[in-house]
Amino acid sequence: MKKGIHPEYRKVAFHDLGADKFMIVRSTVQTDRTVDIGGQTYPYMTLDVSSYSHPFYTGKQKASTQDGRVAQFNKRFGNLGLKRSK
Repeated sequence: MKKGIHPEYRKVAFHDLGADKFMIVRSTVQTDRTVDIGGQTYPYMTLDVSSYSHPFYTGKQKASTQDGRVAQFNKRFGNLGLKRSK
C-alpha cells in the first residue's frame, strides 16, 4: 500500500442523541470535536439514529397491517361481499 494516502483508522465515539448512548467504534471519519469517556479521549461524532433508537431494533414500530389501505377497505366494505345461499 502507498504511504500517506489513506485516512487514519482509529477509535471514534459515536453519540446517539435520541437514546443518549455512546458507541466506540473504529472508523476513518474526520471530526474536530473530542470527548472523554472512561478516562480516554476519543474523536466525537453525533448520530440521529442508531440501533439504540431506531424503531425496528427497539420493537416500537407500528403494525402496518392495521393502518394499511387494504385493512381500511375491508373495514368499510368487508360485509358487503357476495352472500352465500344456504
